[in-house]
Amino acid sequence: MAIRSLAYVIIDSADVEGWRSYGENVLGMQAFDHGDGIRLRMDDRPFRVQILKGAEEKFHAAGLVYADKPDFDAGIARLRAAGVALELASVDEAKERHVREFVRCTDPSGNRLELGWGNIVDGKPFVSPQGVPGFITGEMGLGHIVFPAMKLAETRAFYVDLLGFGDSDEMRAYFQGGGPDDPGVGFHFLHCDNPRHHSVALGEFPAPSGLIHMMVEVPGLDDVGRALDRAMAAGVHISSSLGKHMNDKMTSFYMRTPSGFDVEYGCGGIQPDWKTFTPTISLKEDEWGHHWNFGA
Repeated sequence: MAIRSLAYVIIDSADVEGWRSYGENVLGMQAFDHGDGIRLRMDDRPFRVQILKGAEEKFHAAGLVYADKPDFDAGIARLRAAGVALELASVDEAKERHVREFVRCTDPSGNRLELGWGNIVDGKPFVSPQGVPGFITGEMGLGHIVFPAMKLAETRAFYVDLLGFGDSDEMRAYFQGGGPDDPGVGFHFLHCDNPRHHSVALGEFPAPSGLIHMMVEVPGLDDVGRALDRAMAAGVHISSSLGKHMNDKMTSFYMRTPSGFDVEYGCGGIQPDWKTFTPTISLKEDEWGHHWNFGA
């Protein structure tokens, strides 16, 4: 009854056209009009990222899916038994999200989730306007997201005990040099029922946009480098230089989105065998690189 993957993300934005340009010209995804907003496609699913026209820039929700109806029913029953407040979406709302059913809830840190089931595809091929050969998705879903979690321990327990996630890595990052006045920031990296190293991570600091970052993965380093060139040519803020993470071995860079959070654009993430994997505690963030410029 564990969550299978991160299926999609929903974002509220006043700058729909900015997202269209960013999605197509920088990320290399396909943009399609949808109501007052747009949808971004990166594989055979009708969308992976949906931009809703809104008054402000805000992460709206993450769509996490179970493998099938029995897992969904069992998972929802577990949440109800734990006293988690759930809102059942209508049939039309589920159709809009391209799932069979879903419920809305929030985790203990207030992050909004849509928990559903049903892998709906439309048979149309993904064709990147920038020649991206494809994104690493399939059973591993969109990629990963990193939520702000000021109630770090309680929020981790929600994902592990109620949604069936497992621990991949734990870390305390010191962004001020690790001196006596630097308490550090705690992170938990959590995997669900697929080979991706983590689909959800939790960071112990606030994020005004509602999200710290989301990650998308491409086949190779050349694809990452070309995206970095596109981002720089478009004047996108580069939040972190190219680097390689210690825990998931992803080689990536980070760039700012029109909604204020970052996208990690990377390749080469490991796919552990969870039957034999031992969770790690990383004492540093990176093997090399990832020099940060948080900017405004």
